[in-house]
Amino acid sequence: MTTQTVSTLIITGRDVAVRQELKKSGVANIKSLLVTDLNNIRWLTGFTGSAGTLIVRPDDMILVVDGRYGDQAREQLKTSEANCNVIEGRSAAALREALAQSTKNLGSIGFDAGEMTVSQYESMKDQLSIELQKVAPVIPKLRRKKTEPEIQRMQLAALATDKALEEVVPMLVMGLTERDIRDELDYRMRRHGAEFTSYDTIVASGPNAARPHHRPVARQIVTGDSVVIDVGGLVDGYHSDMTRTYLIGDVDPVLSEMHEVVSQSQLLGLAHVRAGVLAQDVDKTCRDYIVDAGFGSEFTHSTGHGVGLQIHEMPWVRTGFAEPLEVGEVVTVEPGVYREGLGGVRIEDLVVVTQSGCRILTKSKKDRQCLQLQPTT
Repeated sequence: MTTQTVSTLIITGRDVAVRQELKKSGVANIKSLLVTDLNNIRWLTGFTGSAGTLIVRPDDMILVVDGRYGDQAREQLKTSEANCNVIEGRSAAALREALAQSTKNLGSIGFDAGEMTVSQYESMKDQLSIELQKVAPVIPKLRRKKTEPEIQRMQLAALATDKALEEVVPMLVMGLTERDIRDELDYRMRRHGAEFTSYDTIVASGPNAARPHHRPVARQIVTGDSVVIDVGGLVDGYHSDMTRTYLIGDVDPVLSEMHEVVSQSQLLGLAHVRAGVLAQDVDKTCRDYIVDAGFGSEFTHSTGHGVGLQIHEMPWVRTGFAEPLEVGEVVTVEPGVYREGLGGVRIEDLVVVTQSGCRILTKSKKDRQCLQLQPTT
């Protein structure tokens, strides 16, 4: 099992940054921000419960939780030293009253429309009895740049997946099924320090590998398959993300070509990552190479995305996201090519953006491996 210490997450001051961003929004009379997304609440306060509502006020924050989480919230807020008080509502009526009391005389309250459904918005509006005004996403923007303690946690998550994959790759030639391989990976990731899987582990073999988000089934891995393994771990709320593709025995020459093209595309993408480069230009670098190789129509997803408290978050490494990458952002570079009926290839690394390039967190080998299936008796 991997056991390494990590630096303490510094929560204090994040609410100040939120208020500064609110002032830049240009929306008049907004003095506070309503936060319902649990990842955003965690980032601002350190609270990890499964239910809660946060209000960022001009001078402090109010976290409203139900009776299940009162003690936990107070303990976690004390540890994080966040400038936040807890209001505990022990019934739906008490919760509504606590919300109403906490927002008196605060003017309009801003909210991120991406955090709430229409039904939640209507319910919240009734509970608060105060005007809610939509503002541009504030906290997701601030979460883009990771601190070193955040990166440490993602590094540990990546290390757990690297170690698990190293142990499982030899099993690909043992006649096991996709589900068998998934189960081994999930178990071994936890044994090496991951608390949970980052997402549903993908093991896609043969024709199934042509589906980028295939769910493992009881299909046995056989000679001629490409096997796409997309795996990530979770450490203290922070995710990792990695994909490798393996070729089993003698494969169709097209699969070999696909592997070479994707491999070169991914290396070019990694080389293009650095602070100041537009995120969409990293996508273009990978995509242009694949298009020139004749597989453009079979590259069916974006090149990457940000990773942190969520497995998919800003910035988006795709066409149309014309924002520059910044030092401290953690993104994936994951081009792929998929041919229906034959299979697919995807290669993905998780990287930290630096001033001059990137630091790769995922270390598993990416070189082409034609593993020979073991004979069964």
